[in-house]
Amino acid sequence: MMNIQKNEFYYGFDVGGTKIELAIFDANFNKLHSQRTYTPTHDYKKFIDSIMGLVEFADNLVNAKGKIGIGIPGIVNHKTKQQLAVNVPCLTGKNLVDELTHLLNRKVAIENDCRCFALSEANTEQTKNLSSIFGTILGTGAGGGLVFEGKLFRGSNGIAGEWGHVPMSANIINRYNLPLFKCNCGLTACNERYLSGTGLAQVLDAKGFSVLNTEGFSQQLSLGNNEALKLFDMYLDMLASALASLQLLYDVDAFVLGGGLSNIQNIYSGLPKKMTDWLLPNVVPAKILPPVFGDSSGVRGAAMLNQSI
Repeated sequence: MMNIQKNEFYYGFDVGGTKIELAIFDANFNKLHSQRTYTPTHDYKKFIDSIMGLVEFADNLVNAKGKIGIGIPGIVNHKTKQQLAVNVPCLTGKNLVDELTHLLNRKVAIENDCRCFALSEANTEQTKNLSSIFGTILGTGAGGGLVFEGKLFRGSNGIAGEWGHVPMSANIINRYNLPLFKCNCGLTACNERYLSGTGLAQVLDAKGFSVLNTEGFSQQLSLGNNEALKLFDMYLDMLASALASLQLLYDVDAFVLGGGLSNIQNIYSGLPKKMTDWLLPNVVPAKILPPVFGDSSGVRGAAMLNQSI
């Protein structure tokens, strides 16, 4: 057992297609402990048992009953409370929140993992004086979350922040002669199909620039490859158009970027200038900020869920 004083503790779970991460935080959201286990993606009972086992371990470790928040890729139907989780198919159609609340005899909060990232990054030293933050994931997919005064804004369907499934601007499609990619969501030309890591790789391939992954593209940028630099300028324009549209809707103070593409440093210097081309005259682009907690933001934001609902 850890030698710590009895206090409030928060457990964050970050559920992915390969691993479940548990992190234990104190009342100030300092991380005290973390561990991982594999995700039983096709066995619901094993999934429930894994979560319950980790909670029991955490309770014993801190000698208390911690508050539980879980971040999961996918969406929750806020009327039926059923999950839709493509990466963890055993959860789809299940009312996970009510079942875990009953089995663990305490309140359990569940939210999309991208919105957990946004909640975490809206509660840091670099954003503490900002009122509105849009967390913008540029990873395998493109997701996000909208946070006002430190609290998540979910909307009537609980999907606020799903900018990845807003259509890419026709102006951008025409300017760069881009293909109309079909999206797995059933729509066509979603932002995710062009601006996520996976989408960028598809765009590069369509332009005849072959790299194994976005890390390879980033390496070509650092080497000063002229074609890579030209295509990166195109990518910045595509991203600037999408974020400018979000600013015109929400007028946020800052966008905090996450995911693998957020590691490309040139994004932060080049994006604001590009955004001015897509904004109204005299509108100042929102700040473009790197993540403070990076890959750990999802689990930290999940732990914060019981403070934000």
